[in-house]
Amino acid sequence: MKKNKAVFGLFLVLILTAFLCYTAAVGIGPTETGSVKNIQTGLDLAGGVSITYQTKEKNPSAEDMADTVYKMQRRVEQYSTEAQAYKEGNNRITVEIPGATDADKILSDLGKPGSLCFITQSDTDGNENFSIGEERYVLARSLDEIRRSGSIVLEGSDVADAKGTAYQNSQNGTQYAFSLTLTDEGASKFAEATKENVGKQIAIVYDSQIISAPTVNEAITGGQAQITGMSGIEEAQNLASYIRIGSLSLELEELRSSVVAAQLGEEAISTSIMAGFIGLIIVILFMLVVYRIPGIVSGIALIDYTALVLVTLNAFDITLTLPGIAGIILGIGMAVDANVIIYARIKEEITAGNSVESAIKFGFSKAFSAIFDGNITTLIAALVLMQLGSGSVKGFAYTLAIGILVSMFTSLVLSRFLVQALYAVGVTNSKFYGHAKQRKSIDFVGNRKRFFLLSLIFIIAGPAIMFAYHQGGGKALNYALDFSGGTATTVTFNEDMDIKQIDSEVTPVVEDVTEDKNVQPTKVVGTNQVVIKTRTLSQNEREKLNQTLVDKFSVDENLISTESISATVSSEMRKDAIVAVIVATICMLIYIWFRFKDICFAGSAVLALAHDVMVVLAFYAISRISVGTTFIACMLTIVGYSVNATIVIFARIRENRKKKHGKLEDIVNESITQTLTRSIYTSITTFIMVAVLYIFCVSSIREFATPLMAGVICGAYSSICITGALWLTTKKKKEHLSKNNTERSSC
Repeated sequence: MKKNKAVFGLFLVLILTAFLCYTAAVGIGPTETGSVKNIQTGLDLAGGVSITYQTKEKNPSAEDMADTVYKMQRRVEQYSTEAQAYKEGNNRITVEIPGATDADKILSDLGKPGSLCFITQSDTDGNENFSIGEERYVLARSLDEIRRSGSIVLEGSDVADAKGTAYQNSQNGTQYAFSLTLTDEGASKFAEATKENVGKQIAIVYDSQIISAPTVNEAITGGQAQITGMSGIEEAQNLASYIRIGSLSLELEELRSSVVAAQLGEEAISTSIMAGFIGLIIVILFMLVVYRIPGIVSGIALIDYTALVLVTLNAFDITLTLPGIAGIILGIGMAVDANVIIYARIKEEITAGNSVESAIKFGFSKAFSAIFDGNITTLIAALVLMQLGSGSVKGFAYTLAIGILVSMFTSLVLSRFLVQALYAVGVTNSKFYGHAKQRKSIDFVGNRKRFFLLSLIFIIAGPAIMFAYHQGGGKALNYALDFSGGTATTVTFNEDMDIKQIDSEVTPVVEDVTEDKNVQPTKVVGTNQVVIKTRTLSQNEREKLNQTLVDKFSVDENLISTESISATVSSEMRKDAIVAVIVATICMLIYIWFRFKDICFAGSAVLALAHDVMVVLAFYAISRISVGTTFIACMLTIVGYSVNATIVIFARIRENRKKKHGKLEDIVNESITQTLTRSIYTSITTFIMVAVLYIFCVSSIREFATPLMAGVICGAYSSICITGALWLTTKKKKEHLSKNNTERSSC
């Protein structure tokens, strides 16, 4: 690279960095587009709309309620990935949509049954099923009567997929519609129905309203149908999503709606931003001290990474919650990890006697495989979670995927350009880049039995403690309201209190009465009402809590009401999360197998992943930290962190096996020793980010950060002490089995 080009490039990068930082901090234009304050945030960070529906059926079955809650959950995710639906009492369903402020706008759509059917113009006896009204087609009789007459040719169950679309008509005007792809059975039924009704009308009915009644010109055999007449693309997409999800098992009617404040309060947002900023500064200073000139490059890359992620979250309207913050933290950890791998390689090349220019070239080249495989493996997991997960799992996956893509750009493109540009302008002395310390190979695998035993103790400790708590009449884990449900107490106070005041004055009182720290207060905006969610309270405990609130705050007891609420994480959502994680793990295993051409690498990676998850689970069991939606995000973060660390070790083992011939034990020990610096430094920087959150943020975020810190420590331990040893053990067993099979064949 020529000097003039390098100077110009550095100037452009600095301008870009300043622009990104300004955009993230202030925004562009009167709407402040791109600003961090315009990022959509969840109920926990910003509040939103809370709507409670009641079933028209007084005593619905548990199965119908569970199905309706699940489908309502899928519906509200159209508004936000972090929206949630849960059962309240016996026949009520509450939905909470973050970031929304207009309850009336979404009330009518959400409670619709969502049933779709196609009906013929008349039945076999000539009785009309619909007619032209004053403004539109109307049903001539009820749908039940039409169904009994055999006039329904298609049901919603015959639809395989539905998509909202916009297209240009012959007059170049924009029309909106939703397109249906029918199942094989549905396509056959539709083909037969259209063949028999050529020249007649077939009406499309949604929620007992006729959307359109087109005349059949010819038999439709392709299994496709398009329904026009939508007022806009949003209506078309919403209808399409409701049809995909399916009709509600129960008909709902609105009971109440309100706008609620942030569950964590404004303090949580401001402290999280401050903590993130402080953590980033500390990490940059650490990289500067350790890696000198590359440390400066790393600092610029990390600043650009953070700004790009924040701007992207705003651009794609992704809702940010605590699990999303976990995804960003993991992304920062992986961004730092990529830089550590590259700069450690550059040091190694300089120490080996290569020139600085060659060291930069070979450093990036040799680091590419580990960075690429580690990021792609984690990205595969994120994409699977985006498709199969729901709620907080999906929100975590979106932020993680964005973080990975941005991280790969800043580390492999931006960092490379900056290092080469700095060299071109005259920073050529090797002292600016550092030298790798020549370490004697450490015998990690020789102590593998001790490491395996220590891990086994931790792994067994978790289920053992969970069993002990269960046998003692308690819960295996300290399940939060998200998983176990509880009691919602609505209190009308004599003054309008903000969340900070509620947390400092009301929450401690409730904790004392319930003897439980898992208390979730939510303020109803524009009123003096506060909804306090706790564990399930007995009748005596409810009365005691009511009396305490009357005594402490002089509230009117008549203005206190209680309801039982179900878990916000339904059994279906848990199933979705488990399936998503299993599928993601299988996909990662296949990818590692494909890239490393050895099933032992893939199998060991999965075992190392399972090890880290089980150890963190044991930490939850021992510490009794609440297990809620953040638990899912924490576990997913550990999975991503574990896989990335494992890939780095395996990439070095693969490299050393190609160029060295010797005992596998020696190769593994040397590989772990060579990557030891990376393992320590990446763990330190990621730990710093999480630890700063713990120090500066509110108690609820601390409870979230604590297991993450435990996971980072566990990930560092497993990558150094377990991963390589697992591969060696599985590899030797495979070779032993192969040898025995060969001997048997020769006999």
